[in-house]
Amino acid sequence: MSVWSAVLLAACICVGLKAFGYLIPARLLEAPRPARISDLLTVALLGALLAVQTVGAGQAVVVDARVPAVLVAAGLLWMRQSFLVVVVGAAAVAALLRVVGWAT
Repeated sequence: MSVWSAVLLAACICVGLKAFGYLIPARLLEAPRPARISDLLTVALLGALLAVQTVGAGQAVVVDARVPAVLVAAGLLWMRQSFLVVVVGAAAVAALLRVVGWAT
C-alpha cells in the first residue's frame, strides 16, 4: 500500500467517523457519564501528546532542555501565571540550558 493510499484511507475513515457522530442523539452525549469521559479523554490525550513531544525522538527517549522547560511551565501554571509568562519562562529556561551546553 502506498503512502497516498494510506492517507486517502485515513481521510475516508475520519470523514466516516465525523458523519457517524452526527447520527448519535444529543441526549446520549449530554448525559453526565459521557460528558465526564470526554473531558477525561481530552486531558489524557493532551498529556500523552505532551509526554511524547517532550521526551520522544523516534524510538528513543531523550532528556534534553525540553524537560526542565516543561517543568518550569508546569510550575508557572500551578502559580496561575498568564499564558504569556508561562511560554516566555519555559522558552528562556530551554534557551539558557542550550546556551550553557547542558542539553542540545
